[in-house]
Amino acid sequence: MKNKNMLTMTMLGVQMLALPALANDIDADDIWQYEDVFNIEYAAAPEVHPDGYKVIYERRAMDIMADSTRINLWEVDLKTKTHQPVLSGINQFRSAKYSPDGKRLAYITNVEGDNQLYVRWLESGQTARVTNVHQSVANISWSPDGKWIAFTMFKPQSKSGIFKEMPKMPKGAQWAGNATYIDEMVYKRDGGGFVKPGYHHVYVVPSEGGTPRQLTQGAFHHRSSITWSEDGKSVYFNANRHDDWQTKPRQSDIYRVDIADRQITQITDVDGPEYAPKINHQRDKIAYLAYENKGLSSQNFDIYMMDLDGKNAVNLTASLDRPISSHQWDKKGRGLYFSYDDHGQKYVGHVTLKGKVTKKLAQLGGQSLGRPYTSGQFAVAGSGRLVVTTASTERPADLALVDKRQKVTALTDLNADLLGHKNIAQVEPITVKSSVDGRDIQAWYALPPNFDASKKYPMILEIHGGPHTAYGPNYSTEVQLMASKGYVVVWANPRGSTSYGQEFANLIHHNYPSQDYNDLMDVVDGMVAKKFVDDDNLFVTGGSGGGVLTAWIVGNTDRFKAAVVAKPVINWISFALTADAYNYYTKYWMPGMPWEATEHLWKHSPLSLVGNVKTPTMLLTGENDYRTPMSETEQYYQALQLRNVETAMVRIPKAGHGIAARPSNLIQKVGNIIAWFEKYREADK
Repeated sequence: MKNKNMLTMTMLGVQMLALPALANDIDADDIWQYEDVFNIEYAAAPEVHPDGYKVIYERRAMDIMADSTRINLWEVDLKTKTHQPVLSGINQFRSAKYSPDGKRLAYITNVEGDNQLYVRWLESGQTARVTNVHQSVANISWSPDGKWIAFTMFKPQSKSGIFKEMPKMPKGAQWAGNATYIDEMVYKRDGGGFVKPGYHHVYVVPSEGGTPRQLTQGAFHHRSSITWSEDGKSVYFNANRHDDWQTKPRQSDIYRVDIADRQITQITDVDGPEYAPKINHQRDKIAYLAYENKGLSSQNFDIYMMDLDGKNAVNLTASLDRPISSHQWDKKGRGLYFSYDDHGQKYVGHVTLKGKVTKKLAQLGGQSLGRPYTSGQFAVAGSGRLVVTTASTERPADLALVDKRQKVTALTDLNADLLGHKNIAQVEPITVKSSVDGRDIQAWYALPPNFDASKKYPMILEIHGGPHTAYGPNYSTEVQLMASKGYVVVWANPRGSTSYGQEFANLIHHNYPSQDYNDLMDVVDGMVAKKFVDDDNLFVTGGSGGGVLTAWIVGNTDRFKAAVVAKPVINWISFALTADAYNYYTKYWMPGMPWEATEHLWKHSPLSLVGNVKTPTMLLTGENDYRTPMSETEQYYQALQLRNVETAMVRIPKAGHGIAARPSNLIQKVGNIIAWFEKYREADK
């Protein structure tokens, strides 16, 4: 770089303008740079050894050559804090599960070319390839005696069209190929493309290797986690095995399948999802996540407990009006630990068998690399101890041990080499009163490196997607990069966000976007009231649901200098009939089918306000996005072009809805956003 104070970069044909001198002449290496994205590491999927004193985890790092995330397995001794590799290299090693006696480790790897199940004898270090299958293995689970491993796997089915009279192709001819015949309701998925014919099923295989045996049958998907009965004669799982499963996207019941005769027994039958069954053999109880389907766009899962035959089901967490995302039995079977979101942060809680809830035993985070969403995982170590992925505004997840007194002991420091010397954006909270109804609207903002309160800074409003998700004071690569370019960045949880109770989340039920716009403008007003924000240099961006709101904002106000609308819904009518999960959105997000609720859907479509737009607006979407299809982006781009509004369209290559899945695409996303804003940014004051 010829001049450390003048940064330039080209992203997808958009020239990044030279930035002003960095505050106090910071050396470029002391703040976040785009290339730093390829050096990020973070911890995931902790798995505690049965003795309670070792934990294996996935050490995930960005692979600059493969443009993907490389996953290796490392282990930490909880007594000595010794940190060492178990399976490490250029290949992927993931989904580690200790055998019940702790002497072996099952895992999935592509070390021999394709993803197969392996077992490692921990004392000798010897490994055995357990499967030789043609599809990827998932959801591995040991039998109680360690002799078997259950897993799920996709089983393809042959399918041809109804036209059978194609002429014979002459030798040497090069025809276009066979037509694709589709007759299923669910025929495409974001991140996976067009659905291949076939279904996921449950299998078992000897833990020393052999031929997998398929346990489930039928034209249904079985993608569930698996739990074994104490005698090892059956396994429990959840699935939607209704004939009309494609029209019931929220339905899932718990089943038992007997190993010997493959007889399937339905255990639960409630209108709504019941999933992730976990058996406590000490109590002969099953704990699972569920809610009664009320047709709302946002509903919180609770932890239920029942007998092994499905009787005597009881809701253990009815007193906690927060979204629960995972659960694990404590070592004595007296209750369950679980993770939940509250006010933009993920925590671990505990509930007894009588429903007594203890909150905020540990704080989780660090696994949402792109934007500051709630995230995090934990594992139960016994004696009141937990292994958690740590929450920080400054770094991605490390591992830490939390004891019964809630003392936190760090176990890893994966990014000290990358970030230990960098000037990281400081994050502060702000809460404003909604001008709509006086509710508290929570937000956070990041300050540029070497912030000077006597100066004025441009500001970016960054809006979360979902819309039923939550931002918080969480690590975010995108926020850190934006702040490093000299911007104050603010992000908020307007009405519709989760982690504030189900009523708050459903304020936008069949009413989105609406007053969430007002909440966001109230946050902007709260920030502008701070003397260091330049009211003449305001910018706005957001992705998915945040893209919807960004487009809605520029249709309602001209106060922003420029906007970037990422992977949006622009027209609810067209979205309803082109999105991958259209069977879900039309049922829960809309008051009727698009041909029935046309007026309502158009009223809430950002495209209906395009005649008001004056703000220079960039559109940015993954080329392979099936969730908010590229056609939504193109509609808005073409409408803005017809109106002679300054606009550009950025198409991110090899990206679905999750643009940040590839490190290079995360860079291209942020780089193009900053480049667009720099084009319209006025000189700093």
